[in-house]
Amino acid sequence: MLPITQKLIYFLYVRKSTDVEDKQVLSIAAQITELKEFAARMGIYIVDVIIEKQTAKKPGRPKFNKMLERIEAGEANGILAWMPDRLSRNSIDSGKIIYMLDEHVLLDLKFPHFWFENTPQGKYMLANEFNASKQYVDNLSLNTKRGLRQMVRDGRYPRGAPLGYYNDLRAKTIKIDRKTAPIVRQAFELYARGDKRLDEIADFLYANGIQTKQGAIRGKKTTGGKPHSRTRVTRMLSNPFYYGHFLYLGEVHEGRHTGIISKRLFDNVQAVLAQRGKPTRKANDPQPLCGSVYCSCGMMFTAEVRVKRQKNGNVHTYTYYRCTRKSKTAACREPHIRAEELDKQVSVLLQSYAMPTAWADKLRDLIREDETKEQTQYATVTKALQASIAQLSEKLQRLLDSYLDGDVERELYQAKRAEILGEKKLLQEQIEQTALGVSTWVEPMKQWIETAVSICKIAKSDDLLAKKSLLLEIFGSNLQMRQKEVVVNDDQFLISPLQNRWQALRAAREKTAPEGGNFRNCADLVPRAGVEPATLSLGRICSIQLSYRGAPIQYCTTSNSDIIDT
Repeated sequence: MLPITQKLIYFLYVRKSTDVEDKQVLSIAAQITELKEFAARMGIYIVDVIIEKQTAKKPGRPKFNKMLERIEAGEANGILAWMPDRLSRNSIDSGKIIYMLDEHVLLDLKFPHFWFENTPQGKYMLANEFNASKQYVDNLSLNTKRGLRQMVRDGRYPRGAPLGYYNDLRAKTIKIDRKTAPIVRQAFELYARGDKRLDEIADFLYANGIQTKQGAIRGKKTTGGKPHSRTRVTRMLSNPFYYGHFLYLGEVHEGRHTGIISKRLFDNVQAVLAQRGKPTRKANDPQPLCGSVYCSCGMMFTAEVRVKRQKNGNVHTYTYYRCTRKSKTAACREPHIRAEELDKQVSVLLQSYAMPTAWADKLRDLIREDETKEQTQYATVTKALQASIAQLSEKLQRLLDSYLDGDVERELYQAKRAEILGEKKLLQEQIEQTALGVSTWVEPMKQWIETAVSICKIAKSDDLLAKKSLLLEIFGSNLQMRQKEVVVNDDQFLISPLQNRWQALRAAREKTAPEGGNFRNCADLVPRAGVEPATLSLGRICSIQLSYRGAPIQYCTTSNSDIIDT
């Protein structure tokens, strides 16, 4: 410690951060210039200049703490700064400074625009200045948080726009990027199918110009960016922002922005992520198909790995699926089955439920036609309802005029006003309900078609997780193992309307296949006029009635109109 009578030696301390409260503060270079000029006028001896670019709202500034340690070591006994708030905006650092003044470790503080004298009165005024700085930061923080909360309540996302969107600074809102939004939407659709990995989605984005910051699109050229990481892709696929909501402080809020995907598509992606996100298992682990097949005794099928070691040193590993045999009431004699055989059987079974491309194309055409019709009907109904609302608004105004003119008593005015407002609210709700009903069937139907079309590709692949996902969607818990053969429990299978749809699709395929069992390309699939929802005709052989609004395919008939499946 330096003696009190010793010559004063100062550290020149300058600080500026990126905090909002520092926006009006001189730059570091300007602070140094002004302080050195002040020191020359006042005869202040500076031993070192300490520069820090960090906020003072919280303790822990490394250069500030080092400066205090050097003062305690005797290298200096004073600090020269622009204002007290440069030294501290928190109670811990300000307390350290005042304590060091009390202990005469620190002898003096100098500021060009604040008077300080190392006396009880001076330290009292310094403490008030420190408290004022802290209060300013606290109030600013509260105001900032209050403003952010209000933005959230208004449905405005308080952060930067994610991929597929951009920040419109002039309008202070987030808008859809027409170039990248379709690519992001397609990435969701690809992953929802269940046959794509996160790395493949990253490669897809990269191939379409969505890269890391180094690869930001500049005209037709890129600056050599890289594909996004699996973590970044996962965050994108998990972000509710894409269907119109947003996540803030752990809670989901309704947003004002327009979503680029449906909530159903988002949920499908989350289901795939949840399945893929389970702990990684060894390559020979049989778990992927567990949970999709039950034993004939009612118990779940499990799996195990058996290792066979031969005398010559060769080691063979086999994976078997078998019944858990956990039933306490029935003995099970179902034999085990090799994993390869089970995979083969479920692959063949899945392919029998695949939709031919020609059928899918015709169905898509019908969907577009029905969607257009429904949109037209909605526009007509909405226009009529809005006209009725406008009439009620005029009625309210006339009622108010009559009341103000004294032609209507207060009680009658209040009762009539409440009645009209009630009618207006009912009409507004009717518009909302009508809007909700429009096209709600389209996305589920499209998803079902895309799933049905992709079955063959998935069935022929080695992706067991994707196969399991399809098995659960088509059959639920209705697959059983009977004498080493996978069969469908028809009694339970036909209860579900969605599963009836799959069953009808399979029946249609079987009826349109020739004797050899090879499926015929039904290019003659055409809509039958005058039926709503549309009835599809498979030439002269088979017809399928589809309901687009949640109901299943109801029947499949032969050319003689004999019902073969219901």
